[in-house]
Amino acid sequence: MTKKIGFLSFGAWHPGGGATHTGADALRQTVELAVAAEEIGIDGAFVRVHHFARQLSSPFPLLAAIGVSTSRIEIGTGVIDMRYENPLYMAEDAAAADLLAGGRLQLGVSRGSPEPAWHGAEAFGYSVDHDEAREKTALFRAAIGGAGVVRADVGGHPGDAMLAVQPQSPGLPDRIWWGSGSRETAVWAGEQGMNLMSSTLLLEDTQVPFDELQAEQIALFREAWASAGHSREPRVSVSRSVLPITSDLDRRLFGGDADEDQVGWLDGAISRFGRTYTGEPDRIAGELAADAAVQAADTLLLTVPSQLGVEYNATMLATIADEIAPAIGWSPDRTPEAV
Repeated sequence: MTKKIGFLSFGAWHPGGGATHTGADALRQTVELAVAAEEIGIDGAFVRVHHFARQLSSPFPLLAAIGVSTSRIEIGTGVIDMRYENPLYMAEDAAAADLLAGGRLQLGVSRGSPEPAWHGAEAFGYSVDHDEAREKTALFRAAIGGAGVVRADVGGHPGDAMLAVQPQSPGLPDRIWWGSGSRETAVWAGEQGMNLMSSTLLLEDTQVPFDELQAEQIALFREAWASAGHSREPRVSVSRSVLPITSDLDRRLFGGDADEDQVGWLDGAISRFGRTYTGEPDRIAGELAADAAVQAADTLLLTVPSQLGVEYNATMLATIADEIAPAIGWSPDRTPEAV
């Protein structure tokens, strides 16, 4: 299995600390980090979408900017909370960003995680019905697949004509991922024919290590995919917090981070959170090579401490690329391709 690695940024900023003080800093630095990551040989630049917080919130202008500033790297989300989205407007935005990037968009969508706003989606004009995220996703996927989604005005078209949103971007329907937080939703994603995006937490706990629980989730997804009879090979990503310590600054910042799974209460369920991988690069390399879910996935997304700035994160990604990622079977691609 060919391995890919990408970075995943929350794009957090804070007026009083770090190297990212404003929303403008967060957006520009994300583009700059994507450019640097492509030069290093990293395969993907992904952003997390959060509303009502000092983090990245409107992904498509940012993804378009990354797309026209790079030539090879995949660009994507991990994930877009579909409760907040207008699926037809989103279909137009996604196709435009994908066309500008030359077909490199990898869109992670899902119900999303708990947000700081009380009924935040309702503030955007939508209900908070439990199934609405899936219903919106179905309409979005139909729209980017070219289906007619609105009846034409009879004045200029046959009375039964249905209009599709424009533009359309060929291949985009195969590059939609469902952010799954449980085994049940992973099975559903496989049945629906979406790629699987699994993060650093699962909304369940079976008293086994996080990587084993996540590997089970991936196996169930692949079984559901095969049973549904989908023709293409699915993709699977997992996220990990990987913080190699190679300097005194690294040690001051991350030397005390927890290096084991955590269990807690989230979104109404006992949840298991994946560990942070900190330490010397050779030690992390061995630990990631033994991570059952990392081995089961084709893509590893590396969460980055975005508030530390582009230079710090580019150096960290270079260390991971040179000294850690080869242990999981990854090799860099530093050959740019024309868009």
